[in-house]
Amino acid sequence: MPLPEENVWNYPRPPRLEPVSDTLRVIFAGVEIARTARGFRVLETSHPPTFYIPPSDVLEGALLPAPGGSICEWKGAARYWTAVAGGRSADRAAWSYAAPTVGFAAIRDHVAFYPGAMDLCSVGGEVVTVQPGDFYGGWITANLRGPFKGAPGTTGW
Repeated sequence: MPLPEENVWNYPRPPRLEPVSDTLRVIFAGVEIARTARGFRVLETSHPPTFYIPPSDVLEGALLPAPGGSICEWKGAARYWTAVAGGRSADRAAWSYAAPTVGFAAIRDHVAFYPGAMDLCSVGGEVVTVQPGDFYGGWITANLRGPFKGAPGTTGW
């Protein structure tokens, strides 16, 4: 059954966290490195949803700590991960929050993947399209309407 249509401009600011029961899958180097039906998504104005997968549903050894970090005004300090599988690696291909703010406590240590760094990311069996740009990690499904933040010239939105 297709997902209901959503316009990202109707998403809230500050963002909202929602549980997701659709199966989320991440494939890297031909290996399924994550699969869950217990994920979360973050909805924020002008962004495709970012999906978070429980650490117990990520293949053990598929993520190694990566240098650096960033700060989200809503979620707190992020740490980055390098994906490794099938003899390949992708630096800073995922991120998580070890100590998120109170409103996002449910995603503590959950992992979000940049779909552009992976072979495939899917929601409920639908392969996602990559959010434009290289900073945001939204997963675009066919039901989403934009325009989406992330492309050149959209940082001031």
